[in-house]
Amino acid sequence: MSRSRRWNMYRSGFGVIVILLVGILVGCAGPRVATPAPAASSTRAVPTAPSSAQPSPQLPAEVPATVMIATSTATFETSTEEPATPPPSPLLSAETPTGAPATPLPALDEVALSLLPVAEGLDRPLFATHAGDESGRLFILEKAGTVRILAGGRTVARLFLDIRDRVGSSGSEQGLLGLAFAPDYERSGRFYVNYTDRRGDTVVARYQVTADPDLADSAGETVVLKFDQPAGNHNGGMLAFGPDGQLWIGTGDGGGANDRYGNGQNPQTLLGKMLRLDVTSDPDRAYAIPADNPWLSSDWNGQDVRDEVWAVGLRNPWRYSFDRDTGDLWIADVGQNRYEEINRVPAGSPGGLNFGWPIAEGLHCFPEDKACDRSGLEAPVYDYAHEESNCSITGGYVYRGKLAPALEGAYLFGDFCSGKIWALAREGAGWKSVEMLDTNLSLSSFGEDEDGELYVADLNRGGIYRLVFE
Repeated sequence: MSRSRRWNMYRSGFGVIVILLVGILVGCAGPRVATPAPAASSTRAVPTAPSSAQPSPQLPAEVPATVMIATSTATFETSTEEPATPPPSPLLSAETPTGAPATPLPALDEVALSLLPVAEGLDRPLFATHAGDESGRLFILEKAGTVRILAGGRTVARLFLDIRDRVGSSGSEQGLLGLAFAPDYERSGRFYVNYTDRRGDTVVARYQVTADPDLADSAGETVVLKFDQPAGNHNGGMLAFGPDGQLWIGTGDGGGANDRYGNGQNPQTLLGKMLRLDVTSDPDRAYAIPADNPWLSSDWNGQDVRDEVWAVGLRNPWRYSFDRDTGDLWIADVGQNRYEEINRVPAGSPGGLNFGWPIAEGLHCFPEDKACDRSGLEAPVYDYAHEESNCSITGGYVYRGKLAPALEGAYLFGDFCSGKIWALAREGAGWKSVEMLDTNLSLSSFGEDEDGELYVADLNRGGIYRLVFE
């Protein structure tokens, strides 16, 4: 998120400084009344070879208090570092299953989007989700290390979780980054968080709710997984339970810029990967390796791969989600300084995928002026350039709510820097994106409630908004 992505950390040197400057610009940008964006759309077929260059974006931010939208003027650093030549991918070509049939293109151009504020005055909100317990509550993450509850149209004064004593949040991409409730939460009361600690390293931990359903045991932490972060940025941070009941953990490449530490294509590290863990079958163990993880009993061109790894080649996955109807996995990966990308993995994929970083950035070779071998890489279904204030993708959800039937099956996503929100749907051999709204929000995250309705978080102004469709 520093032109390197998702919240540059103070340890990221030049990238960090730029990110801080951008944060100031975003905070100063005054809101204006939101108006539905014109039906600007683009359709592209996924190319089989790198296409010509265009500029691109990446990062996360904050929320206002009305149905407001304005284009942020913030821009982010274009790294001047000389990228190291990435090693050739050792990953063998993996055939992606066809999965469910493509969703017909919704009538995106006919839908008007606005935002309804549901929570304000928050401390740098980063995510909103539900517990799957039919309570109707929305759980809101705050960057410093707290979780609040929104229930009955109001924010509960008492904190659900407070772990500020162990969370390090001084860097722009650090803090309490992810929250996921166990599939059996109603019975077990267990949930999981992903945060950076006071040393800046990643911690995935389990917590338990108390007898009071609105209060967790903040002192009762069980560490599931912990690993070092060489820099302050590119921490990933999302957690999600898949339809398979396993916990999916998206990790960044360790920060810096241009995959400085060589983690994207390194099978020996957990950085720059999608991890898949069994954390529910045996509560007495931190986690187990699912028996069908792709590299549990096989190598990667003669190289051993960490058993936790399900896919490699990610830069900084800033939000991913599973389509609640089809089980498809959608990953938004923040680019370096030219392109943002969206990856779709059909349900039933056995894994063992390579998303290509740092061989490719979006649908283009990285760096763009050098040829690359993209054989065996998973091409994103969509990418966009760093133009018109865009610079850092914020992944969202496939819409499966009841309030906007015309959007059924469309994937909604946004950009942290520009504040724009788009819908993406299949059209012919490619994908069509339609700009739904141009906002003044620092779109740090999307959220989904139990009914499939969607929300956005505004990092800098501290609000949560529900998406309203007409």
